[in-house]
Amino acid sequence: MTVPERLISAATELFAAKGFDRVAVQEVVDRAGVTKGAMYHYFGSKDDLLHEIYGSVLRMQTERLEKIAAGDGSVVERLHAAAADVIVTSIDNFDQAKVYFRSADHLAEDKRLAMRLDRRRYHERFRALVEEGQAAGVFRADVPADVTVHYYFGAVHHLATWYSPEGALSAQDVGRHYADLLVGSLRP
Repeated sequence: MTVPERLISAATELFAAKGFDRVAVQEVVDRAGVTKGAMYHYFGSKDDLLHEIYGSVLRMQTERLEKIAAGDGSVVERLHAAAADVIVTSIDNFDQAKVYFRSADHLAEDKRLAMRLDRRRYHERFRALVEEGQAAGVFRADVPADVTVHYYFGAVHHLATWYSPEGALSAQDVGRHYADLLVGSLRP
């Protein structure tokens, strides 16, 4: 594992366990087995670590969404796959997602705004699938696509409050159930 990867991993574990504001940089570098100088070589601050923790997940999810949205299959199949994928990848990267949603308000304003813009781009691409289905007549059009997307992602962002990897449902189970609920709610 590279030094930046070790720092991200250590910061993720510590921020998830203790909270961003309760972790000192020294704890992160001790856990990663590096010096503060090494950390500051790659990250300008603890804030930069927080930004990268979620940023890496969001970039990966965005790449996956682009492939799904541009792929073969009906819009119903592609939206279902995209809806399930965001759940599975959020659960597979559960600590990173929890850290971000619990600590995003600690980011400096410029980083918080940049992250919101990246997340908005993701949501807009997801919304485009809903709109495609509405235009094709396979999804109901009486509910605005924006409302649908906000509703769905409100539920996605709530995962950190109830989901347990040790529970009865796998990431794939939860992803399938969420996607089924979304697609089912959009049928005319």
